[in-house]
Amino acid sequence: MSAAEQAEEQKLIRRLQMMMNMVMQVIAQDRSLSIEDASQMIADSRKAALSMFPGKELAYDLIWKPRFQRLMQERFRIM
Repeated sequence: MSAAEQAEEQKLIRRLQMMMNMVMQVIAQDRSLSIEDASQMIADSRKAALSMFPGKELAYDLIWKPRFQRLMQERFRIM
């Protein structure tokens, strides 16, 4: 992998982290947000992540899915 490719991948990773953090902040802080809307935001963020990193479903499921599950449980008091 060339230095340019590595730099581009790092840029994509930072963009993904920023996007996921924004989604998590909105879900955590917007008290008017319904559970359906929050679930749709998570689904949309997953689609975006996989379009940025095709074939990385397992990485998403290991890294982001548990964080979103924990957030949804805390925010909406679901088990």
